Amino acid sequence: MRDAAFHAFFEQHYAGLSRLAYLMTGETAIADDLAADALTEVWRHWDRVAATQDPAAYARGIVANLTRGWVRRQGRARRGLRLLGLSAGDQGRSQPDVPAVLDVRSALRRLPHRRRACVVLRYAFDLSEREVAEILGISVGAVKSQTSRGARQLADLLQDVRLPNHIDGWEVAR
Repeated sequence: MRDAAFHAFFEQHYAGLSRLAYLMTGETAIADDLAADALTEVWRHWDRVAATQDPAAYARGIVANLTRGWVRRQGRARRGLRLLGLSAGDQGRSQPDVPAVLDVRSALRRLPHRRRACVVLRYAFDLSEREVAEILGISVGAVKSQTSRGARQLADLLQDVRLPNHIDGWEVAR
């Protein structure tokens, strides 16, 4: 029974957890790994997770925490390379290239982690402010302010780019 319930949960939520991790990291392989790691944690604590009001929210919280750790490790690695003078990607560029086609993922990656998490969970996953607050372990007021600031920052980053009607299956609000 336990195995079947977890298997059903896995089948229903793996793709969404991977998509959340992808939107947070911009890296497909990393997203798959983070989703798998999150589901491993869900499995380890399945009885407790299954007893919660919303097991999927619990799993999204794990993905958000794992993603935050991954982002922090990446930042430390980049800072370490810069200190050693080995940052190949930053040499000779004062400003990033502006592609002819909008890459929303790139703009999302420029948001601070908490803002990115709030924007992704609110708009890509259509969760309520309360649900986002529970997943991230912050207040509803913090979700409101971070989502507002994140949306404003995204708008600033994307203001000069003409948006298509759909991006990765999402309807773009104009």
